[in-house]
Amino acid sequence: MIVTYQSAQVIAGCLEALPEALLGAGESRVIVVDNASTDGTADVVAATAAKLGLDVPFVRRLGNEGFAAGVNSGIAAAPGCDVLVLNADIRLAPGSVATLRDTAAATGAGIVAPKLTDEHGVVHKSLRREPTVLRALGEAVLGGNLAGRVPVLGETVTDSSAYEGGTDADWVTGAAWLVTRDCLDHVGDLEERFLLYSEETDFMLRARARGFAVRYEPAAVAVHLGGESESSATLWSLLAANRVRLHRKRHGRIRSVLMWLAVALNEGLRAVRGAGTARHRAALRGLVGMRRWPESLDSAKGPSYLCFSAQDWWYHNRAHSDFQLMRRVAKRRKVLLVNSIGMRMPLPGRSTQFLRRILRKARSVAMLVRRPLPDVPGFHVMTPLPLPFYGKPWLRKLNAVLVRAQVRAVCAVLRMGTPVVVATIPTAWDVVEPMPRKKLLFNRSDRHSAFPEADTAAIEALEDKLLAHSDHILYVSRALQSDDRAVTGERGYFLDHGVDLQHFTPTAELPADLASIPGPRVGFFGGLDDYVVDFDLMERVAAELPDVSLVLIGDATCSMERFEKYENVHWLGFRPYEQIPAYGSGFDVAIMPWLDNDWITHANPIKLKEYLALGLPVVSTDFPEIAHYTDLVRVSTSSSEFVELIAKSLDDGGLSTPDQRRRSVLPESWDARARQLMDLAEDTPCAE
Repeated sequence: MIVTYQSAQVIAGCLEALPEALLGAGESRVIVVDNASTDGTADVVAATAAKLGLDVPFVRRLGNEGFAAGVNSGIAAAPGCDVLVLNADIRLAPGSVATLRDTAAATGAGIVAPKLTDEHGVVHKSLRREPTVLRALGEAVLGGNLAGRVPVLGETVTDSSAYEGGTDADWVTGAAWLVTRDCLDHVGDLEERFLLYSEETDFMLRARARGFAVRYEPAAVAVHLGGESESSATLWSLLAANRVRLHRKRHGRIRSVLMWLAVALNEGLRAVRGAGTARHRAALRGLVGMRRWPESLDSAKGPSYLCFSAQDWWYHNRAHSDFQLMRRVAKRRKVLLVNSIGMRMPLPGRSTQFLRRILRKARSVAMLVRRPLPDVPGFHVMTPLPLPFYGKPWLRKLNAVLVRAQVRAVCAVLRMGTPVVVATIPTAWDVVEPMPRKKLLFNRSDRHSAFPEADTAAIEALEDKLLAHSDHILYVSRALQSDDRAVTGERGYFLDHGVDLQHFTPTAELPADLASIPGPRVGFFGGLDDYVVDFDLMERVAAELPDVSLVLIGDATCSMERFEKYENVHWLGFRPYEQIPAYGSGFDVAIMPWLDNDWITHANPIKLKEYLALGLPVVSTDFPEIAHYTDLVRVSTSSSEFVELIAKSLDDGGLSTPDQRRRSVLPESWDARARQLMDLAEDTPCAE
């Protein structure tokens, strides 16, 4: 797994060395994770992979959020595998991967690193001792080479004889290192808040604390071109500050003050004379004003984003596309997400569970404005108080004035300036029409006028207004995009759904309530809405496959009493988004039993990619967008065939293998989709 950023000049050499490096390593594959390069890295990877005949999935992240974030994305894309982490400027020697794996198997080490050399064969001093204040002081006063000869005074092992044979280390520099799946499963992700430097130190020290050895194996060799941190004042400053942050994370704030003094002494002594004074001065300035955690490496300034969502953050499934996109945009831009302002007031006799729906909206309004994601401080959520009457023009106008006043007040408090407006629900048009904005994007994820409870004529008129006045219209359904093409022309843009690869990773540890259900299990997770789900078809599955457990996970908008007579039907109700992958991991077959109606014809269910990311065999009813997945998903054209295909998939495991299904969605992260949206909104050259 290779992490790239602006790596067009070096990535080809890394890939070209792999066929020989992988000899004898057994079954293996290559993944490239890119931190939003703009120098043509993706094109170089594609061309080099084609030349070599390699299948190299390219996982594109939204921004450059650091090496650790890239590594974690790559690990998530390789479930069940040992992972060899490589910098793009590494060239592995023939057979080196097999040597690393053999060493791990023979020694029981959790992490194994090769000998690193420069292009002339000079060995890099890559062995390290655990960072301490005394070692930092020793290196400050004596210099790294001299201090390294005395174990208690130097962090870097400088004795050349130490690099001649295999040995255990406290940690090793992270340009190339193999980590076993057992180690990954016990230690967890790399700490992304470091961005660069100290993340591998932290991970390896955590691994050792868990009983996993860190092994150096000189029989495996890698050429490391390297050297950027020594020429970049910014990177050197980050390296120095992260030494202090690592000590604080491991030993607390008080003891980190001593480490800060030691590192500052080191940089201060070298900031007045000798080579590299500029970078040492930059590091000293950085230490004086250092933050708790570093700012994003990709800190380009841009407009804020105001999104009118079709869902409500506080009670809907957070897998929805507007939530997924905006929380990722918020990593680089300020975002205000306005919870759904509805399309019609729920009423008795017309709406299902009308009282419950009114109460939950009232609770949402009471949440006021919040930042629900501590790790994404730029993401804000508000619920305005609406009057959802759209049949009469004067009521629509009154509602728009009320909602607009609330939204403008919050935007002013958040200092959002003139935002990019993203509308996912048609009723946003009346609100945003007179508002100053940099761009208006209509995220046309569904045909909302086809919603059963909507005032069809009024909502259709609002959709038409957005279609006519938006700068760009984003589609997840090619069928819907085709229907609108006469109106939208070149303003229409297909922005497919993404998938959270790190979140939707298969797990062997199933929730207790699911584990108690006998297999085989045919499962569905998501909203059990009577206007999209074919409940008659699900009942037929239950009746005709009595030895199969039908597991339904999700909130229902209609009565589920019809399933009480089937002992093999298990409706578990709503489960939080955080728990869904664990439930899905227990399915033997996943199903998409959709109704044949206008809503589904123009839909693109997010759960399809989530099922595939979990490696599940999928059986679906037919609808236009599924035609692009027929090599991965079994599609039925009748209710009897739907049942037959479930039985067949239980028998043979589905059309494709779990690995093929997961690999099919590796390039389709939500990070990549959010980047596409931002490219369109900000007229950056990456938009296609």
